Amino acid sequence: MSDEFRKNLLGPEPTLLPAETEVYQHLALGAEALDLVEKHPTSSLLWAVLAEEAWAEGRTIDSYAYARVGYHRGLDSLRRNGWRGVGPIPWEHEPNRGFLRALYSLGRASAAINEAEEPERIEKFLNDSDPAAKAAIEAEQHSSPPRP
Repeated sequence: MSDEFRKNLLGPEPTLLPAETEVYQHLALGAEALDLVEKHPTSSLLWAVLAEEAWAEGRTIDSYAYARVGYHRGLDSLRRNGWRGVGPIPWEHEPNRGFLRALYSLGRASAAINEAEEPERIEKFLNDSDPAAKAAIEAEQHSSPPRP
């Protein structure tokens, strides 16, 4: 049996997004996500941070809007990096975390504004991406303020 055949039985390879080194550096130095997003509008991480900050301040609609942008920017990036709509997007690969955080935030905010089907769909997408992602995101958010 060929390796190609075995590989296909296991499903698609995990999608690993490229690092956003400049974004990480600026956030680590204390730059505000709102200031950085103008220079890096395709960064899911920055949109996720904005969604988390808005949520923490009780601005549910703003959180939803920021998360929605981060989600779509992340889908664009995933597709550019070989993702075909299915397959793992592992939390353990740090550059994937911006997209996964935006996805989580979108699910949370969509539930808060009483969307009918989106929260369930997003929960499934997050779990299918990485079953450990939701718990990791919630642990981070309960232990400290939003981080890069």
